[in-house]
Amino acid sequence: MFIKPACLTALLLAVALPASADTVTETTDHADIAATVVTNGLSHPWGIDILPDGALLVTEREGALRIVRDGAVSNPIAGLPDIAVAGQGGLLDVALAPDFAETGEIYLTFSDPGEGGQGTALARAVLEGWQDDAAELVQLETLFSMENKTGTNHHFGSRIVFAGDGTVFMTTGDRGNSDRAQDFADTAGAVLRLNRDGSIPDDNPFASDPDAAPEIWSKGHRNLQGAALDPETGALWTVEHGARGGDEINRPEAGKNYGWPVISYGRHYSGQRIGVGTEAPGYEQPQFYWDPSIAPSGLAVYSGEMFPEWRGDLLVGALKFQLLVRLDRNEAGEIVGEERMLEGEFGRIRDVTVAPDGSVFLLTDEDRGGIVHVTRG
Repeated sequence: MFIKPACLTALLLAVALPASADTVTETTDHADIAATVVTNGLSHPWGIDILPDGALLVTEREGALRIVRDGAVSNPIAGLPDIAVAGQGGLLDVALAPDFAETGEIYLTFSDPGEGGQGTALARAVLEGWQDDAAELVQLETLFSMENKTGTNHHFGSRIVFAGDGTVFMTTGDRGNSDRAQDFADTAGAVLRLNRDGSIPDDNPFASDPDAAPEIWSKGHRNLQGAALDPETGALWTVEHGARGGDEINRPEAGKNYGWPVISYGRHYSGQRIGVGTEAPGYEQPQFYWDPSIAPSGLAVYSGEMFPEWRGDLLVGALKFQLLVRLDRNEAGEIVGEERMLEGEFGRIRDVTVAPDGSVFLLTDEDRGGIVHVTRG
């Protein structure tokens, strides 16, 4: 039987969406939660943000940007840049600009093809027609692209965070070459800070250093796949993959070096020690680490009303153990405890975001990946 392409798309989406809500309830340390599958009609979703009407803007690593509204998954949105899709590379994070309601601007990170291979890049575009199923990207502009592109297909980072001063942070990975994380002329293995037009802020720590990349905010990171701003303090928090153990939570500060691969709480996959051990002069200590690794990806600082008991805590997705972690912080902002939730219930958790009503959305990174909505039970 021959099916027209338009009909085939509709049929596939209908098959992908659950016939009825699939909900898991769980009693946690502070509250009962209910986690409901919104859709499982996505392929390796990677980044998510929430549109003003409550619809969800989601990236798929294979190079598609979609809107999910009331569980229905849109066709791919036209206007994306050229994307190198291989291994961990592809279309990665998405974030609405703080003034999206006025400008319609969104920001995307992706693996950008170029001479020598690919590297992490940041683009800006205007999202038009998102309210009426006619969405497209216009005025696309690549603001930053890693100069040293290589053929490796892993450790791209990357997350996007808007700071309160009008700048934007983006994170990168070491691209599978750990020495790049200690090369300050290289933007790999770093937190970068740019103005929203891609220019360099005058107060960046290396803005006037001829021997360093001016975009750098902090260095010595392995593979940063989670980042979020603390709404109370304005501080940036990040989470990164270790090797065999040594996943880290950091609070990156201007000009500081977070150690990879000179210090680490993990070991190489061979079992050998990494660098000189767990500490050395000139290198910052993590705020928290995991050993063994949970393979963290996606980070949010909780500030909603639905779970007041979680206010100020960190929520982290885990790929390896397929769970959501809550890191408890005290009044001084220090991490004092860990709770693991929804273990094995939905698959690999790739991203975490908090909705305006205080509920939480999770992305599951699978061939038939999707969105899970966490509310109070």
